[in-house]
Amino acid sequence: MKRILFLISFIILIMNALAFAFNINDLRIELARRDFWEFCKINSPEFYREDRVFLREYCQTLQALYEGRIVKFSPEDPWQIVDQKALQDHIKCTRLMINVPPRHGKSRTLVLFTSWVFGHDNESRVITCSYNDEEAKDFSKYTRDTIMEEKSDVDANDIVFSDIFPGTKVKHGDAGFGKWALDGQFFNYKGAGIGGAVTGKGGKILIVDDPVKGDEIAYSETALNKIWKWYTGTFLSRREEGAIEIMNHTRWSDLDPCGRILAGPDGHSWYVFKREAYDSVSNMMLCPDLLSRESYEYLKRNADRAIFMANYHQVTIDDKDRLYRELKTYSDIPGEFERIISYTDTADEGDDYLCSIVAGEYRKELWILDVLYTKAGMEVTEPQTAEFFVQNDVRHSKIESNNGGRGFARAVERILWEEYGTRRVHITWFHQTKNKLARILTESNYIMQHVYFPHNWHERWPEFFKDIMRFKKESKNVYFDAPDALTGLAEMVNQGVREMQAHRAT
Repeated sequence: MKRILFLISFIILIMNALAFAFNINDLRIELARRDFWEFCKINSPEFYREDRVFLREYCQTLQALYEGRIVKFSPEDPWQIVDQKALQDHIKCTRLMINVPPRHGKSRTLVLFTSWVFGHDNESRVITCSYNDEEAKDFSKYTRDTIMEEKSDVDANDIVFSDIFPGTKVKHGDAGFGKWALDGQFFNYKGAGIGGAVTGKGGKILIVDDPVKGDEIAYSETALNKIWKWYTGTFLSRREEGAIEIMNHTRWSDLDPCGRILAGPDGHSWYVFKREAYDSVSNMMLCPDLLSRESYEYLKRNADRAIFMANYHQVTIDDKDRLYRELKTYSDIPGEFERIISYTDTADEGDDYLCSIVAGEYRKELWILDVLYTKAGMEVTEPQTAEFFVQNDVRHSKIESNNGGRGFARAVERILWEEYGTRRVHITWFHQTKNKLARILTESNYIMQHVYFPHNWHERWPEFFKDIMRFKKESKNVYFDAPDALTGLAEMVNQGVREMQAHRAT
C-alpha cells in the first residue's frame, strides 16, 4: 500500500512539474509574440542575453519602428521612442538608419525581425537588398529557416517559430530564395543584390543590409555612385506609400548611402541608431562579450587607422586632401600589349618598402599586372625581383639608383643571367634628383585617367593598396614608396610623349 501511495505521489509530482513547465512555456510564447526581444531570446538564447544591453536596445528600436512609436511632436524636435502607440498630434518615423560595429548582430537581428513581422502580418511584403546576390540569398535563407524550424526530437519543450505564430507558414513548394510567399499569399519576400532586379509588387518594408562591402568599395566614387543610383532608382521604386525603410551598414564614406541620405533634404526624417565599439566618456565597450577591450586595443594598434575608425567608430574614411580620389579598374586586359615595363623604387631606409610595379602598355595607357611590395632586406629582394621580372615577362625596367639602387640593379642583372639565362630584361638605373612630392603630384592626373588596376587589387596587394589610397596632397605622408614607384611608371610612358611635344614646339 505504501508503495502504491509513493508511486501516486511521484506521478502527481511529475504531472505538476510538467504543468508548471507548460505554463512557463505558454508565458514565454505569449511574451515572444508581443515582444521582439523575447522572440530573439527564444530563437538564440546564447546570443541574445539580458546582460547584452546594446542588443536589447537594438531590438526595442526595431519594434518601436514597426509599431509606430518613434515620434516627434514638432518638426524641430528630435525623434524619441515612446511607450504607447495611440498618440495624438505627433509625427511618426518610418525610416531607421543602423550604424553599428561589425560582428555585433546587426544583420542577424534584421533576419529575426523580418520573421517576427511575418508572424504578425501574413500580408506584409518585405524587399531586401545586400551587397551581392550571395549575401541576399543568405538573408532570405535564414529568414525562411527561422519560420520553417521544426521541434527538436531531444527536447519536446523546445519553442520554435510555429509555436509562437502557428498561422504563419511558408507556402508549400515555394522553394526559391530570391522570391517566396507565405500560405495564402502570392508574394511576401523579395531579395536581391545591388544591381539586381526587384520588379513586381511593392514592399511595405524595405531593408538595405550592408551595401558597401569594405574599404575597396568605399574608396571608389564610381562604385558608390553605382550603389546610390540603383538604390534611388530601382530599389526605392518598389516602396509603397507609408512603407518602413531600414538602412543598415557601417559608415564608410560621405558618399555611401547613409552619408548621402543624411546630407540630403530628407535626412531629418531618419532615426539614427548609431553606436561606437568603445565610448571614451564612460570608458566602456559597447558589448564586451562580442568585442573585448583587449581585442579592441589590438585592432587599434594593428589595423589600418582609417578602416579601424570606420568599422568601430563610424568615422568616414573621406579625406578631401587625398591625392588619388578615383582610380580605374579592369577585369580583362585589352589583348596584346605594346610592351611590358617595370619601375622599381628600392628601400631607402630600414623601414621603407621596396616597390616594384609591372604594367602592360597599350596606346599610352597602363594596365597594372603585378606588384612586389616588401620590407625584406636586399639579400631577399634581389633574387625576388629577378624572379618577379621573369614571371611577368618584363622587357624594360627602370630602377632608381639612389642609396644603393645601382648595386641592386647590377645584382638583379647578374641573377637574371646566372640563374635564368636571360638578358631579355633591359634594365636601366638612374639617380633621381627631382623633388619626390612634386613628381607625384605632376603625374597624379595621368594615373587617375590612364592607369588601370585589377578589380581585386585591394586583395592581391593590400599594403600597396592602402598606401596608394591614403596618400595625401599636402599633409605629412608616412610612406612615399608606393606612389613614388607608380609615378615612375607613369613617367616611363610620358617622358617620350613630352620630349616629342617639346621638339614639335621648337
